[in-house]
Amino acid sequence: MAAAIGIAVTARFNPGNVVLFYPPHRIDMSLNFFCVLAAALFVFLYAVIRALRATLKMPAKVALYRQQKRERDGNKGLREALKALFEGRFGHAEKAAIRASELPENAGVAALIGARAAHRMRQGARRDQWLAKLNDDNVMKTARLMTMTELLVDDHQPEAALDAVRELNASGTRHIHALQWSLKAQQQAKNWPEVLRLVRSLDKHRALHPALSARLRELAYADMLSDHTNDAESLQRVWATVPNADRVKPYVACLAATAFNARGLHDEARRVAEESLAADWDERVIRAYREAAAPAGSAALLAQIEACEKWLHTRPTDAELALTLGSLCLKQKLWGKAQRYLEQALSDASDPRMVRESHLKLAQMHEALQQQEEAANHYRQCALATIL
Repeated sequence: MAAAIGIAVTARFNPGNVVLFYPPHRIDMSLNFFCVLAAALFVFLYAVIRALRATLKMPAKVALYRQQKRERDGNKGLREALKALFEGRFGHAEKAAIRASELPENAGVAALIGARAAHRMRQGARRDQWLAKLNDDNVMKTARLMTMTELLVDDHQPEAALDAVRELNASGTRHIHALQWSLKAQQQAKNWPEVLRLVRSLDKHRALHPALSARLRELAYADMLSDHTNDAESLQRVWATVPNADRVKPYVACLAATAFNARGLHDEARRVAEESLAADWDERVIRAYREAAAPAGSAALLAQIEACEKWLHTRPTDAELALTLGSLCLKQKLWGKAQRYLEQALSDASDPRMVRESHLKLAQMHEALQQQEEAANHYRQCALATIL
């Protein structure tokens, strides 16, 4: 309002005029009118220039708008794909991944989502097509290889999964999750030495539950030590690779002693069993120790009997140990001791197998002593225990 009043007062008392010459023309106008005309011309020219600039920028703005729309649609598709994948709606997830892959920045992640969704629908060909889109993407290489390993292991294709693991290791990527999936692939491929190596490596990082670690070790040693294609020399080479900490574990020692006994390496079987029993007492190991009995009349057999008698002092009610000691005395023809220990095993036994073995050993002892009636009675009891 003040500016309007000021302009009105100034214009009223402004007697000036403006003369424009353009031969042969002459234009006279008041200074006030000239000012108004100049202002109008400025506004007009400003509007024209703005309109011209806006027209020239229109293609870029349209392109920017379309790009932003593609980004919005692509990001929305990516969010929908992730949501559908987590919800278990794999068909929707794959369709949303197709929309998300139209945006180059999302193509890699969308391909991984599409591959997982196709895998869950058991569409192996489509899964491989999704993963193939990432073959030339170095940024997504690790993610692609990890996804391939996981999906191939889940699809029980261990060889292909191990190829992905080797490519992953060649790129210098080694982390816990990769080792865990490599472990599963090696387990499916039944490559037990490598399974043991990975279990030890993961145990150092506390990346395996102790129960799972122990079970995997048992499976590995069971396959390695129970392989019937191994001769005595091969078995000794396999046993040499077993760490000392694992050798004294009852399950491993029992497997090793049984394998050594099967190949006639009774000395090695006894040594393995004695080392394990010294560290951790177990009935399975004492049973293998009994089967590894030295030849009759040998110093080794007497040493076995002496060792069992020492153990029996600390475990007087151990039926398996009493059966072992009675069997060793029977082999050494120590009839009195054999009968005493076998009868002790029979009285303490709670397992039908041990009852059957005790009766059988007593029957053999009485038969060797020409006591046919007692032998027949124990044979009859052995048969009854077998039936029961």
